Amino acid sequence: MAARAIGAGKVTTKEEILDAAETLFAARGFEGASMRAIAEAAGVAQALLHYHYRTKEGLFEAMFLRRSGAINRIRLARLDVMSARGRPSVEDIVEALLRPTIEAGHDPSGGGGRFASLILAVSTAEGEWQKGLVARSYDPMAERFIDALMGALPGLDRANATWGYLFIVGAALTQMAPTGRADRLSAGAASDVDSDAMLARAVIFAAAGLRALAADTAAEHGHSH
Repeated sequence: MAARAIGAGKVTTKEEILDAAETLFAARGFEGASMRAIAEAAGVAQALLHYHYRTKEGLFEAMFLRRSGAINRIRLARLDVMSARGRPSVEDIVEALLRPTIEAGHDPSGGGGRFASLILAVSTAEGEWQKGLVARSYDPMAERFIDALMGALPGLDRANATWGYLFIVGAALTQMAPTGRADRLSAGAASDVDSDAMLARAVIFAAAGLRALAADTAAEHGHSH
């Protein structure tokens, strides 16, 4: 539904409201971004935000699910295509998990940099509604990838596949959007603007870690017999 912005002479869509919310939530945090400020940034009456989203939590969830849903649909589509062709490799699975996130973060028109900071904030928040939001947004997709990793590495048990998944995602979040830190630390030898080069190394690093976890698990089981 589109709503006409009061006195602005233009039509303001829900997308524009969510864009304004994303910008302010990323800049000021959940507590610091008021519904009034978001309405002003979107050029709409504050009542319209309450009409569409009821509460600030509802607006935040709609904003968050828009981005997470888009990224996760691409991830799962990649996994489905690979799985239909046969058993994908560990590297293929890791790339399917990471590439949509990295590409979103490096797309200046997609607000990925803002979303990266929001994911980090929500993932580490202690509130029950934030935990519930993460669970609804990511857990079904995460379980599919954990299952796929176990299928690609028969020695990998569910505990280690889960830890591996979480380590990979945690590292990816800090590299989701360019910050220039890789350039500084490497004296210019590496650049986080080059998303393909970063992704290639992330896949190698993650796959090696997963294989090491699988080997460690196999060794432990061998000692127990």
